[in-house]
Amino acid sequence: MTKKERYNNVIDWFEKNVPVAETELHYDNAFHLLIAVILSAQCTDKRINMITPLLFEAYPNPYVMAEATPEEIYEYIKSVSYPNNKSKNLVGMAKKLAADFNGEVPGTLAELESIPGVGRKTANVILSVAFDKPAMAVDTHVFRVSNRIGLTDNSKNPLETERELVKYIPSRLLSKAHHWLILHGRYVCIARNPKCDICGLKAWCKYYMKNNAVKEIKQSKTKN
Repeated sequence: MTKKERYNNVIDWFEKNVPVAETELHYDNAFHLLIAVILSAQCTDKRINMITPLLFEAYPNPYVMAEATPEEIYEYIKSVSYPNNKSKNLVGMAKKLAADFNGEVPGTLAELESIPGVGRKTANVILSVAFDKPAMAVDTHVFRVSNRIGLTDNSKNPLETERELVKYIPSRLLSKAHHWLILHGRYVCIARNPKCDICGLKAWCKYYMKNNAVKEIKQSKTKN
């Protein structure tokens, strides 16, 4: 099976079986989405959705948040991972938006990456979700699933993964494909003990093929 054939089969399966794939973060505008994505680093979306309603109510726009202190933000987000760093980043982010972008979330990769707390992954999430631009954000789920299935050739870092996925996935599907891979990694192709028995992609998955072959060899030796 060629890599192109693997991609075509995987994409076709997702299009037929997961026609709707969206972020599980709750938000009501681009600014609040940016807050949620910054907070979601190494934390579950479920946890973020629990704490953001009060945070969004208290800080409806960048100008209000820019006037806050990290200590004030901390009280709203102390149950998430790395609350000290994230509270500082949120204040820095708000100040940057207020000072340089007229209180609006910018819509280019370079501009987004100039904001405190915003790396390439976060920037790509904002581009794809808030602005519906063809961008592939690579988090731990996308990185793991892409390597396991064989969409990437044991890429060493998220940037390598992103470049390969962008190369093979049609631009019109990039944003949706980002969520396909995240959700698949979150609920099926989990880090430990992936649920291969219920996975619809196993016919094209390198990980499954390899492990299934090993099982067959062991079973054969047991019978003999």
